[in-house]
This record gives sequence, C-alpha cells and structure tokens, in this order.
Amino acid sequence: MKLLHSGKVRDVYEDRGDIILVASDRLSVYDVILPTAIPDKGKVLTQLSLWWFEQLADIVPNHVISATDVPEEFAGRAVRCRRLDMLPVECIARGYLAGLGLREYQATGAVSGVALPPGLVEGSKLPEPVFTPTTKAELGAHDEFITFADVVAQEGAETAEELRRVTLEVYRRGAELAAERGILIADTKLEFGRAADGTLVLGDEVLTSDSSRFWPADQWEPGRPQYAFDKQFVRDWAVGTGWDKKEPAPEVPQEVIDTTRARYIEAYERITGKAW
Repeated sequence: MKLLHSGKVRDVYEDRGDIILVASDRLSVYDVILPTAIPDKGKVLTQLSLWWFEQLADIVPNHVISATDVPEEFAGRAVRCRRLDMLPVECIARGYLAGLGLREYQATGAVSGVALPPGLVEGSKLPEPVFTPTTKAELGAHDEFITFADVVAQEGAETAEELRRVTLEVYRRGAELAAERGILIADTKLEFGRAADGTLVLGDEVLTSDSSRFWPADQWEPGRPQYAFDKQFVRDWAVGTGWDKKEPAPEVPQEVIDTTRARYIEAYERITGKAW
C-alpha cells in the first residue's frame, strides 16, 4: 500500500486502485493532535460509522466498498473505500446551540450567516436544524465559518443546494434514530465527494463521537454545558489546564483517557444496540 495522507486522526492509503481509510487512536482538539492516544477509539468510530452508513444508504450513497477486505493489521479500524474527488467544504448541521456555533451566535446573532432567534442560550434547541458550513482547513489551521452564498460561489448553486439538502436530511434521520435510544445529536459534521460519474457520495466518517456532539436526552438542560459522549469532555479538560490551543498540546492524564474511552463506547452501544 502507498500512504497518501496522514491527517489529524486518519491515515489514507492507496491499494489496488481503492482507498484504505484507517482510523487511528489519535485525538485532536481545537485542530491540534493530542500527544496521548485513546485506546480503541479508531475501532469504535469505524464500527459506528459503518452502522450509520447502513442506516443512511437510502438518503445518499457512501464510499464504503468493504469493511473486511483490508490489511490484517488494520482490521476493525479500516475501510476499503471508493476514490472520491472530495469537496473542500465541511458540511455541518446544527439542531442545538453549542461550541463554536454558540460563540458565533453570541457575537453576531447568526451562524454561518443563518439568523437565529434572540435569547438562545448554551444547549438551546433550534426551531429547525440549520446548515452552517465551514472551510476545510489544512493540518494545523482552523476551520472558518462560511455562508451558504460562499458555498454557492465556490461549488455552484446546484451543488450547494444538494449539500445543504443532504446534510440536513442525514442529520434529521440520525437525530431521530439516536433520540429513540436516549441520545440527542446536537450537531454533526459531514464530508462529501464526487464519484467518477459525478454522483455526490458521503465519505470520511458519519455521526460519530469525533464528528458530532452526543448528549444524553435525560440530562439535557439548556443554559449550561451538557454531559457529553463525545470529545467535548476532552476539550473541556484541555481548556481547564490553561492550554493556549496551540502546539504542543498537554499530555492527557490516564483518568481522562479512561473516561473518554468509556464514553465513546457507551455512545456506540446505546446507538447501535450492540455490546462492544
């Protein structure tokens, strides 16, 4: 195999004309890779993505060719994928207000140019899910909010409309299924590419603890930080150390590693109904 790219958390290889996407146990927060890995994280995210790809297949095709035809050393954490021409847009759907979306709203009353009602607080449920795209930054840089008009200018009106429609449809389906299992999906990030025939295809990962915010529905309370089954727990720890969000990131204590691993696994088990 030929290594094509090593990202913050994934390594991309070429094999017999296909792509082998390998999810590592690395964890990044604020676009910086932490020096300490989370055991089994890559496998949990890969298996959760594969479950979601099946649930969403009637909405949008995905890049998966095989989850088993991969090198033995990557078993469980790798997927053989179709080659795609990836679109340079992070497609984010938000159903609740949190994170960078909250800060953008507090500063401007809008997120990615989408005006939101006044008086919302951290954790507020939005009247309707919204499409709030960002740039897709290079390693070490930060994604920046862009408007739908920016996506139109960059990708064309037809592609922009398609991205918004599919992103919101995937989010709604995912949020509905997760809610049945006691989890709120506050927001999620999707990535899309074009297949050789021009078809829009869902790639990368989907509705995982790295790409989404998962909250237990029975503990949701607007106006405060929410209990998180995702990497928000690590973000909060990192900020609490006084770290300036620049390289190098601090070493992660064993307690934080163990808690993060347990929360990722709990999200997987709750959503899929399968024991890890």
